[in-house]
Amino acid sequence: MVTLSLSPPCFSPGELAEVVEMYASNPDYWRDAGEYDPEELDPARIEADLRAEVAAPGCAVLLARDAEGVLLGQLTLLDRHPVSGHPWIALLMVHGRLHRAGVGRRLAAAAERRFADAGGRAVELAVLENRPSALAFWTALGWREIDRRPDVAHGRPCVVLSKPLC
Repeated sequence: MVTLSLSPPCFSPGELAEVVEMYASNPDYWRDAGEYDPEELDPARIEADLRAEVAAPGCAVLLARDAEGVLLGQLTLLDRHPVSGHPWIALLMVHGRLHRAGVGRRLAAAAERRFADAGGRAVELAVLENRPSALAFWTALGWREIDRRPDVAHGRPCVVLSKPLC
């Protein structure tokens, strides 16, 4: 069973270590995204980035844990994207040891439920163009391409996807 718990604004040293370890388990993503050097993840930088995300209006960082409290993944959600104004999945990351175990599907469904419960009619996200496996994951879940544009934060080429919440 996957449970989602909202991370507190200040990550404990233990939580931060768990998140850094999860990030380290996904080196291909970080290599493609270019945000962090997967060979030398800086916990202080990750903590600063997470604190900034948690403090941003309308942003929620959710850590997914199993019944024993083991970290399975992370969702970063925006109530309103600055370009489209729609609810937005900014990051869905699953611990590398759990890829292809259904955790990502459950996290995506949890994000969709959260936005639907808040009255959202559709949700959007962007997939880096250099991540065809991520595009395949999302399209298999019923998401459809609506645009191609650089991401707001880093200018990387992205495929923007949307899914109705009806």
